Amino acid sequence: MNIRIGHGYDIHRLVPGRELILGGVRIESELGLLGHSDADVVLHALADAIFGALALPDIGVHFPNTDPKNKNLDSKKILLFAKNKLREQKFKIANVDITIIAEAPKLAPYTDRMKAAIGKIFPIQTSQIGIKATTNEGLGHIGRKKAIAAFAGVLLVEI
Repeated sequence: MNIRIGHGYDIHRLVPGRELILGGVRIESELGLLGHSDADVVLHALADAIFGALALPDIGVHFPNTDPKNKNLDSKKILLFAKNKLREQKFKIANVDITIIAEAPKLAPYTDRMKAAIGKIFPIQTSQIGIKATTNEGLGHIGRKKAIAAFAGVLLVEI
């Protein structure tokens, strides 16, 4: 059996005047993530994990922030691109494991919706998607509520 493992990471600053979107879900918050696209760190980390497992370049190569067509891009489109790359290389997702690091807001009420949004794209069962949220214990930019980060791991199997 041919299997691949990928790991992804993303971080964006929190700023006023932007919507907070994580895992393809709008989160109630006075602050949102600053980025060229919608800055969804969860979907960006997951896309990079998939690209890494497929031995492809990172998200910035596929969706450069210098390209105006990527301005305010819905990150679900990035995952659809990753989905097509999975098909081209004849792989499917066995499971996904995501950790979100945010001091605020509390994300537990949103994780089931994030799983559903991700599961719809690939499609995989929500039982194949782990999403956890933790804080940074008040340390660094994340701990001072100036940023949110996400790590993603993915296991791919050949089809």
